Amino acid sequence: MKSEAATLGGGCFWCLEAVYDELKGVTDVVSGYSGGHVQNPTYEQVCGKHTGHAEVVQVTFDPEVISFRDVLKVFFTIHDPTTMNRQGNDAGPQYRSAIFYHTPEQKAATEETIAELTQEGLWPRPIVTEVTAFEVFYRADEYHQEYFARNPYQSYCQAIIAPKVAKFRKTYVERLKAEVAH
Repeated sequence: MKSEAATLGGGCFWCLEAVYDELKGVTDVVSGYSGGHVQNPTYEQVCGKHTGHAEVVQVTFDPEVISFRDVLKVFFTIHDPTTMNRQGNDAGPQYRSAIFYHTPEQKAATEETIAELTQEGLWPRPIVTEVTAFEVFYRADEYHQEYFARNPYQSYCQAIIAPKVAKFRKTYVERLKAEVAH
């Protein structure tokens, strides 16, 4: 099986991970940090807003099942790419909308997708998603991995993540993994 990686920041990594875990063609999703200047940052350091990192997910997918453009379509559906350093009540540079492209093809696809979405006028404000070359990914602590799956009744999960997952399922029902669709 061929695989490709996408590194995406769209607010809290728990939200993105919960959605991409259910997407057909995705083989792995890992929560972590990218885009900063501190090596091996801790969650507390990133939340302190001085490392430059964004909370991200690194999505490994099979490009023969799902294209990078389709990964991006989901990304732009499940978060607000028009708010600088914020998603809902989560505020700070670690919650910025960001795509860390791994190849020139990913960069081109990202720029084309943003241009198409801008032209469609889906949002009342401009898209502010940062588009930057991928450099390094730091895996978050184990308790952040599969957070929604392990804590579905926690208040943040119920109030913030569950509605995003429900919207994703409704919008992309044909793209759900078989075990989720049933």
